[in-house]
Formats: sequence, structure tokens, C-alpha cells
Amino acid sequence: MSQHKVAILMGSASDLPVMEAAGDILDRLQIGWRMAVRSAHRTPEETVAYVRKAEADGVEVIICGAGMAAHLAGVVAAESLLPVIGVPVGASFDGMDALLATVQMPPGIPVATVAVGRAGAKNAAWLAARILSLGDEGLNKRLHAAKAEEKNKVLAADAELQARLS
Repeated sequence: MSQHKVAILMGSASDLPVMEAAGDILDRLQIGWRMAVRSAHRTPEETVAYVRKAEADGVEVIICGAGMAAHLAGVVAAESLLPVIGVPVGASFDGMDALLATVQMPPGIPVATVAVGRAGAKNAAWLAARILSLGDEGLNKRLHAAKAEEKNKVLAADAELQARLS
């Protein structure tokens, strides 16, 4: 069984600058992940095979990033009962086309959809971590520590601002 709990799929290699942000967050939280390029339209058979193998290998959450028609997350959700998180990539129309394609899934094919672009990729990783933490006490503790770290960064930035203003 693999130690990769999260699979990150992207519809095109050009999505890597966005989707690598998800990997950065997963690394920070010490969650194993793997990444691949699969297209809902250009490699449908390979996409389905990848999803089935990932599930058999112990992957527990799949993050899908795609732009334009952005059907990747929907195809993956149709083929698996694993949680699927869709990241709309801003390839055209400022990502609005990808956002709508990702969020508008038919009943019974849920895709949790996050923001467009790198912020969405980061939030997809954070959401995957929260899902995984339901059954992992160590991860739950790491999430709490990361949240406290983010809070402290904001408070330190405010203290610095207040010192400059006074």
C-alpha cells in the first residue's frame, strides 16, 4: 500500500504552477501525495485507470485542477467514491468557465470546489488535510499547530504595522 494519501491530477502540464501550491501545503503538513497529468477529454481511459489504481493503492482524497471546460474533477468523481476537490485553473475567462464547470456537478457526483488558481490549490490541500485528519490524530495536531502558526503571523504583522504607525 502506498503512503500517498492524496493524488493531485491536472488536466495539462501547464497547470503545474498552480497545482504545485497544493503539494507545498501537503508537504508542510507531512501528508504523502503524488501528482500526474490526466485529461478528461484527451486521455479518458488513462484517467479512469489512474483513479482506480490510486484508490486501490490507498489514496484517500483526490485533488483535480483543470482550466477551460474543467471536466476532470467531474469525471474523477463519477469513477470513484473518494472525496474529490476541484481546483478551477484560470486558463481563460479569468477562470470563470473552469469555476462554473467544476462547481456545477449533477446530483450524486459531488465535487468540493475551491477558489480559482493558486489560492484554490492551497485550499484544496488544506481541505484534503481536514478530511484526512478525521481519522488521524497526529495530522489533527499538525493542523491545529499550523492554524496557530498562521494566526501568529497575522498578529506579528499587525504588531509591526502598529509600531510603524506610532
